[in-house]
Amino acid sequence: MHRLFILCALTLIGLPFLSAGVAAQEESEPLLSALLLETPVMLCGEPVPVEDPQVVERYEKEKLLSVGDRAQVILWLKRTGRYFPHIETVLKEKGLPDDIKYLAIVESALRVHAGSSKGAMGVWQLMPQTARKYGLTVNSRFDERRNFYRSTEAALDYLKALYERFGSWSLSLAAYNMGEEGLEAQILEQGTSDYYRLYLPLETQRFVFRLLAIKHIVEAPEKYGFHLSANDYYPPEIFSVVTVQAMGELPVRLVAKAAQTDFKTIKDLNPELRGYYLAAGTRRFHVPENGKAGFNDRLARLIEADKKVYDQRIYMVRKGDSLSGIAEKFDVPLAALLIWNRIGLRDVIHPGQHLVISPPTDVSRPASGGADAEEKE
Repeated sequence: MHRLFILCALTLIGLPFLSAGVAAQEESEPLLSALLLETPVMLCGEPVPVEDPQVVERYEKEKLLSVGDRAQVILWLKRTGRYFPHIETVLKEKGLPDDIKYLAIVESALRVHAGSSKGAMGVWQLMPQTARKYGLTVNSRFDERRNFYRSTEAALDYLKALYERFGSWSLSLAAYNMGEEGLEAQILEQGTSDYYRLYLPLETQRFVFRLLAIKHIVEAPEKYGFHLSANDYYPPEIFSVVTVQAMGELPVRLVAKAAQTDFKTIKDLNPELRGYYLAAGTRRFHVPENGKAGFNDRLARLIEADKKVYDQRIYMVRKGDSLSGIAEKFDVPLAALLIWNRIGLRDVIHPGQHLVISPPTDVSRPASGGADAEEKE
């Protein structure tokens, strides 16, 4: 009786019903095929010792876990269309193995804003000190670890240096995950330089096997039940490059208007930008293709126009004022007041201080209230 009720319920909600045996068989087919190994197994041109049962077991674990998370694999596959062409080009230019591209999936699932609790950031999950060592800017205004193109150059230079140090790609990848000195200490203590025989932190012991599993899935997705057409893959980014010379702090909104686009598009094309203002200096930025022609002339006019109305937007703080009180007095969101003045909610204001108190004259806003516009980094 209970089983009949379940069958009726499934029919009523429009779900096709399969017997437990049929459902289990169909679900298990891609998982079973994931276990098949065609020898020899190679990674970065180096053989993987699959004659060792422990190596096979470690590989199978990562393969099954990856194939089992089907939604995540579909996103991996779709994102490869956007990011892999550029990675492949840089790998070829630097003379590095093509298999290294799968490291970007292992590290971040190809997400430019991916971050870790240890402080790693970006597609390649670079730590701040490593990023700076290889030429990236990491500070409160810019974090080039989030710039896919700049960080790819840095990460691959780092990997090249690791290979020169360790002489094998399995060890180089392990060092990328756990650090060079930590790996060298384990090699000295354990008396072996064979990655597959080293006892390392558990994450590092899985690291190379996860990359190998992802490689096999991405190379032949149909084998594991993923059937995507060419149109399903996300296309590479298309943009033009402009040079911005900022004499002082420059609102990102003016850069967006000069590029004939919106704030979000500029932030999406330049994920290394933090906050709402550019620091003084000269930088190269990505803008939509149609925004490059005449960009510098438009930006110069916008900066000049902004300067002319700046004084009209200023309020001098008086004794007894508070940020929330000023925001309420002028009917502007407190979050907007913080953005315009580059201050935090806990900052102390004092009499005589000048605050920008009204929105830009070319931006309309709701009559009152407004959503919290504070950017989440």
